[in-house]
Amino acid sequence: MALMLFVERVYMGVALLLIKLLRRRPERQYKWEPIRDDVELGNTAYPWEVYKFSIGAACGMSWPSDRIIIQVLDDSTDPVIQSLVEVECQRWASKGINIRYENRDNRNGYKAGALKDGMEHDYAKGCDYVAIFDADFRPEPDFLWRTIPFLALNPDVALVQARWKYVNSGECLMTRMQEMSLDYHFNFEQEVGSSTYAFFGFNGTAGVWRIAALNEAGGWKDRTTVEDMDLAVRASLHGWKFVYLGNLKVKNELPSTFKAYRYQQHRWSCGPANLFKKMVMEIMKNKKVSLWKKVHVLYSFFFVRKIVAHIVTFVFYCVVIPATVFVPEVEIPKWGAVYIPSLITLINAVGTPRSLHLLVFWILFENVMSLHRTKATFIGLLEAGRVNEWVVTEKLGDALKSKPGGKAPKKHRFRIGDRLHVMELVMGVFLGFCACYDLAFGRNHYFIYLFLQAVAFVVMGFGYVGIFVPNA
Repeated sequence: MALMLFVERVYMGVALLLIKLLRRRPERQYKWEPIRDDVELGNTAYPWEVYKFSIGAACGMSWPSDRIIIQVLDDSTDPVIQSLVEVECQRWASKGINIRYENRDNRNGYKAGALKDGMEHDYAKGCDYVAIFDADFRPEPDFLWRTIPFLALNPDVALVQARWKYVNSGECLMTRMQEMSLDYHFNFEQEVGSSTYAFFGFNGTAGVWRIAALNEAGGWKDRTTVEDMDLAVRASLHGWKFVYLGNLKVKNELPSTFKAYRYQQHRWSCGPANLFKKMVMEIMKNKKVSLWKKVHVLYSFFFVRKIVAHIVTFVFYCVVIPATVFVPEVEIPKWGAVYIPSLITLINAVGTPRSLHLLVFWILFENVMSLHRTKATFIGLLEAGRVNEWVVTEKLGDALKSKPGGKAPKKHRFRIGDRLHVMELVMGVFLGFCACYDLAFGRNHYFIYLFLQAVAFVVMGFGYVGIFVPNA
């Protein structure tokens, strides 16, 4: 598995290098030219889950007012929040913006259900394209002018995906670590997928879909917690192409509390594994796409990135290597224990040059998170208890801005359960014991790594990572 992951990373690096050298930009691969005001494009619908900043960004889009509908999809159950969002929509409507506020009386299907309901309104049925943004995403005014041409001039393109730009990446060490992981995803996985296969996973936000392609693929489905990836795979199996624009960035916020990040990573790891289980036979039997593309989707996109990567990181680096200190007869070759992991890490880190000095912290952080990702992966494959768990990823900015006046919430009494994470603490004790044993009786000097990793597990087990906001 480590070799599989290594080959995948090297392939990504080589492919991206060739893409840059050959200048395979989307503007060169697909028809593209600036759209003029007199070109008839039809209407564009905007499903949004928003409040002030997001609604303001949507309403500030530069696009003919008679060809756009801004749709605010609010799934909140708090009457106060509902009222605030509706008032904000009315304020923009009074300025002549074609904006619609939609609130459901249930949360069936979560995000997929909200998007599906939004598309079924009569005023949305005549639209040709739909741009989707999550609550904390703020597109620039020229977003549509830079994305719609790829759809309008290339009838086989279904999706145009923009890159994420993090407004709070420097908020704490945890957000810096997230930035490093996501930068690799956007710089390598999305870029190579778009240029080489015209396929990649839809990120669920900051993208524009051709509604005809969306409908042909079967629309939004809530059978997994990754409705965005589900739709992308189904659309790809119908022969549609995707375009990724790495130079088009949309501002958003990273989760800055460890609790929120854990929930997000559970969903992002469990959902793909569960979708893989549900679609593996459908992908294999599909006759509309090439064998090469099916191999890419099944092996590279799903198996290596969504399953192998998590299992290798946790089982090999946090279980197998530490356990070998008790069995001196077992010796892991240096290429497996040192060289390959180092090369994989360096390739991952290239995407965020400004954070190279944090590389050791990133390795330790990712190894701790691999515990939850591996657990979530097996839950998805086995369809166990939390397979369909959906917890909205809370952002600290949301908590601060949702209160009238923008004041930070008052600190309340501390509850020990809010901060203690048992699994991390157990792993920390295990690794600490392995380190002590290796220091006393070992000969491979693993204790240097094991002590550092044990400290990382204990620190995160006590909740000393990210921003901590006490519960009311």
